[in-house]
Amino acid sequence: MTSDRLRVLLTRRWPEAAENYLAERYDVTHNREDTPMTADELARAFEAYDVICPTVSDNIDTDVIGAAPLRTRLLANFGVGFDHIDIAACKAAKIAVTNTPGVLTDATADLAMTLMLMAARRAGEGERELRDGRWTGWRPTHLMGRELSGKSLGLVGFGRIAQATAHRAHHGFGMKILYYSRSAATPEIERNLSAKRLDTLEDLLRQSDVTSLHVPGGAETKNMIGATEIASMKPGAILVNTARGGVIDHDVLAAALKSGALGAAGLDVYPAEPAVPPSLLALDKAVLLPHLGSATVETREAMGLRAAANVDAFASGSPLPDRIA
Repeated sequence: MTSDRLRVLLTRRWPEAAENYLAERYDVTHNREDTPMTADELARAFEAYDVICPTVSDNIDTDVIGAAPLRTRLLANFGVGFDHIDIAACKAAKIAVTNTPGVLTDATADLAMTLMLMAARRAGEGERELRDGRWTGWRPTHLMGRELSGKSLGLVGFGRIAQATAHRAHHGFGMKILYYSRSAATPEIERNLSAKRLDTLEDLLRQSDVTSLHVPGGAETKNMIGATEIASMKPGAILVNTARGGVIDHDVLAAALKSGALGAAGLDVYPAEPAVPPSLLALDKAVLLPHLGSATVETREAMGLRAAANVDAFASGSPLPDRIA
């Protein structure tokens, strides 16, 4: 396939550097309004473009892909997570899928620490109080939170982002690192982070002052943190999620925050974005951010250029560097 005829669709607005890179090389259609495409618009795109570059806001399922012969041969996903894409349907339609691993590790780990600190120090509550004009001045017992130093951080999943979070927590705040994962990290990584692997999720939750989730979305992890798991957590513990919203049963979480069984939660992702579970919106103990995990200029540009590298490989007939299907 010759690159000068390659038609590429960007389903959302990208950082300018990445958009310009692709526009210089291919026939690119941009989403200037930056609003989510409808299912019908996405379905028609599969008939009109060689490459579609979707994001987490695009639900690409069997209905969107359809059964008719399609022009699209590559989905170059802007992001590392791909649970919004029906991989089995793509394989059946002979559509390759790539993602952008690695480039958002540091930004997401930084945000996990941001959520931990905000939840532990009650920063969200304090800002709302001040902006609402309810702050009456300093007093000895006002909005007392907790320090992270010396506390135990339990990581569910121990991939790149979890390890980067552990590095910040251990070397920056002196936190004790525990993790639960299908496979053990190398002895070198465990030594560097003073990390201990636990055999069960229940063991991890029982021993952690703060639990941070770093697992992929999908059927295997849906409501992974439910009533049984939350009941296993330490009284007053903090739960942080920068992974995927569906990993937590949010109604159970809200009930635990209301009752005081949990100390706080820090969330950046939700099951049906942009909707946020109503049960959480009124809770001061819930720190809620609008999916900012990778939202730095440096990271979003790197994500776009990583996706573009997969488009380049496809155009030249080379192996796709980040192929997942």
